[in-house]
Amino acid sequence: MTILTAALIQQHCTADRLDNLTRSEGMIRRAAASGASLVILQELHTSTYFCQVESPSLFDLAESIPGPTSTALGALAAELNIVIVASLFERRAPGLYHNTAVVLEKDGTIAGKYRKMHIPDDPGFYEKFYFTPGDLGFTPIQTSVGSLGVLVCWDQWYPEAARLMALAGADLLIYPTAIGWDPEDRADEKERQCDAWFTVQRGHAVANGLPVLAVNRVGLEQAPRGDGAIQFWGGSFVAGPQGEILAQASKDKEEILMVTIDRSRSETVRRIWPFLRDRRIDEYGELVKRFRD
Repeated sequence: MTILTAALIQQHCTADRLDNLTRSEGMIRRAAASGASLVILQELHTSTYFCQVESPSLFDLAESIPGPTSTALGALAAELNIVIVASLFERRAPGLYHNTAVVLEKDGTIAGKYRKMHIPDDPGFYEKFYFTPGDLGFTPIQTSVGSLGVLVCWDQWYPEAARLMALAGADLLIYPTAIGWDPEDRADEKERQCDAWFTVQRGHAVANGLPVLAVNRVGLEQAPRGDGAIQFWGGSFVAGPQGEILAQASKDKEEILMVTIDRSRSETVRRIWPFLRDRRIDEYGELVKRFRD
């Protein structure tokens, strides 16, 4: 199968988990009815972005995998005969939690998981308090719609992550995301941040000759204790293997972003831009150092 129809679910989340999941399900059903065989949800889509604050009580939002949400989404995947990429706060053991993407196959089974490897700790994004860095490596997940190189949000700034997924045979690079700006930031700073996010991921598409699918949440979310807020900028998009924009969502609305991808174009592009052939792997040893002093 070289022609793939995918849907990115760009959603505004509230503190009502059931409402979030109900609206997600409705959008997934509409995407499937429109022909999508792959549906991708945004990062941590069952709740608001709780990492704006550090609070032990918020670990109660976590769940096991398999667990209630993955089971419900698996049943939906089987009913609709689609592959779903979900993003959950995983409770692995008491005191051990991950930011985890789970892929549900068309028969409802779990095709695989990816645990977020790069964990940020920035103002408003205090993820190191909640998430243990992933330990499953950069391994694509094999599905009926292709080999999915699933990464999560902060991973999108690291070319190494995209490259390792490509070297492991990924057909697509997929980034469930929760990113936005401080509403108090100046307009020019907001524009620089958004442009950087957009540009770096297009660069991963170009450098690896692969489509990139990035799905971001949208809307203003107050911090759980009311101290601060993040305006999530939406802008979910799909880029082709030369960085060309195949589809892009708005910055301020919930929507289903549908896109048709010709996966055979990666082969065509890699023949004329053979970046993998010309890599100087004999000279890259210094990359395993933190910094060259």
